Amino acid sequence: MSDGQVGDHYAAMQAGFYWQVPRHFNMAQACCGRWAQQPDAAERVAVIEHSVGAKPTTYSFAQLQAQANRLSHALAGLGVRCGDRVAIVMPQRFETAVAYIAVLQLGAIAMPLSQLFGPEALEYRLQDAAASAAICDEASLDSLLTARTTCLALQTVIGLGAGAERADHEWHALLAKARERFDAEDTLADDPAVLIYTSGTTGPPKGALIPHRALIGNLPGFVCSHNWFGFDPAAPGRPSHAVFWSPADWAWTGGLMDALLPSLYFGRPIVAYNGRFDPREALEILSRHRVTHSFLFPTALKAMMKAVPHPRPRYALHLQGLMSAGEAVGDAVFAYCRKELGVVVNEMFGQTEVNYIVGNCAMNRAPTLRTGVSALPPKGAQPALGRPGGGLMPIDRAPAAAPGRPKQGAAPSGGSEAHAVASVGAAAAPGRPKQGAAPSGGSEAHAVASVGASFVGWPAKPGSMGRGYPGHLVTVIDEQGDEVPVGEPGEVAIRRTDIHGHHDPIFFLGYWNNEAATRAKFSGDWWRTGDVALRDADGYLWYQGRADDVFKAAGYRIGPGEIENCLVKHPAVLNCAVVPKPDAARGALVKAYVVLSPDFVAARARQTGAAAQFDLELIATLQEHVKGKLAPYEYPKEIEFIDQLPMTTTGKVQRRVLRVQEEERARAAGQL
Repeated sequence: MSDGQVGDHYAAMQAGFYWQVPRHFNMAQACCGRWAQQPDAAERVAVIEHSVGAKPTTYSFAQLQAQANRLSHALAGLGVRCGDRVAIVMPQRFETAVAYIAVLQLGAIAMPLSQLFGPEALEYRLQDAAASAAICDEASLDSLLTARTTCLALQTVIGLGAGAERADHEWHALLAKARERFDAEDTLADDPAVLIYTSGTTGPPKGALIPHRALIGNLPGFVCSHNWFGFDPAAPGRPSHAVFWSPADWAWTGGLMDALLPSLYFGRPIVAYNGRFDPREALEILSRHRVTHSFLFPTALKAMMKAVPHPRPRYALHLQGLMSAGEAVGDAVFAYCRKELGVVVNEMFGQTEVNYIVGNCAMNRAPTLRTGVSALPPKGAQPALGRPGGGLMPIDRAPAAAPGRPKQGAAPSGGSEAHAVASVGAAAAPGRPKQGAAPSGGSEAHAVASVGASFVGWPAKPGSMGRGYPGHLVTVIDEQGDEVPVGEPGEVAIRRTDIHGHHDPIFFLGYWNNEAATRAKFSGDWWRTGDVALRDADGYLWYQGRADDVFKAAGYRIGPGEIENCLVKHPAVLNCAVVPKPDAARGALVKAYVVLSPDFVAARARQTGAAAQFDLELIATLQEHVKGKLAPYEYPKEIEFIDQLPMTTTGKVQRRVLRVQEEERARAAGQL
């Protein structure tokens, strides 16, 4: 895509979108099985394993399916049945992809668990889910075997790598004895597929039960946030040559549902790297494997910006699309991505329970709308509550009861599993593949890019979460469940149904064994995300923080995101978090916890006997930095330097931990 200006086609894309969810659908079949049946299956690359300083190893869709079939047979022989939970405690590697495909096509429920979990964290989740089997490699085997002692339902542990003989079964020996053909379970789209435990940002983790159809619900956001993922909107029959990489752990929603599965769904390779995130190695991966599309957390982008301010002289970058989520990107990182990485970052917002619901589709072009939250709506703009629909059709040809249009739940015209993601514009153009036709070969590939070029994309406003993606009806509501006016904070919410009254497939089935917690998240048909945002006149959302992160100081409402974004622009700040510090007179003071950048850490270490003075001067400098850019009441009255922020394993800052710490300190000092 050129770096020109993108028009705002949001209203047309929303109005023309229709969901097409078949009654029967299986993630494994859509992501691997159908590609393995194609003539090029042995050559089509599915996974590229990156090794530092060594040649990569590539695996084809044929290899992925063959190994998955063997594992499915082996699991079935060990007593795993439809609906059983199978824990997968594995890093980014080929065998992890094999495990997911095998479990999903078996009709069992894949249960991703992070390798960062210790025995107690594993024990809690394994017991809660009553998992019957677990698959792990050497990095997690000790913790898993320790946790197993109290998990009575866990009958089978399959080990891979060093020490695997201590497991019940060694991976390679087990698969060597299994058959290479397997008939996948004919699951319903509503059948459970994945049980992912929430990251614990706001409390104890809960198991979110994800159906197979949720992958379809992800697709509009995935395609939009990756600027059509290498497909050409003006030539829908032209194949994509996308290569994807993200450091996101495949044990979390961001790595599994936003990276691994959608990349495979479109028949494109994903790079796997089993190593700690390093900003320079990240740029090496992007360069060496000619990665075209990536998902990078804001914390990762900040680290890259600080470590390698000008990467392109050293690294050959080929990015066509970049999505970021988990925290607000901020305009400093936004500018770095555009100027230094050569791509306009599309922010995305979603949750484990309702994923990929808000974001941007800049098509790698410059923003054209004003970036303030007070921006006026463009002439003819759709109202902010414009209802999203699903499989994009031309807006003048999309009445709810259009003759010949398949009813909700029926398969579209191009095959039993064709799920139109974007078929807007030029519907009857000569030579255009019919809706549902394969974008890149394959009789059941799903339409991605059948959109007239003039209908694609909307500008990304630096610092904004974006708008509700096609197919998702998203707004901002108050405590009573009513939509709040433009410019006022409220809770981000998504409705169960779209503009056409069709059910949105993105919704999870509920919290595992916790119906009360599921009900508590709904206000009627609205799912409350627990995240606070402002909506501007153009319908863009501006993240303010978790509902319990926003606080009042001296009567002023404080959202930490704006202050954190301002602080990180200073060269001394690598990362930061803003929380309330209890204060008897004003209720709370604004306090910032700051992680210093490497250069300032080194400078601080050189201040022999004068570190305290160095800190005082730097604190004053940072306070003046914020005072000069934000409102006077927003600058942090107190700044504390720390080595690292408390983070979830998905890369989100746990402000709650710091807030509780401040409350405990105040209580110990007799201030509470």
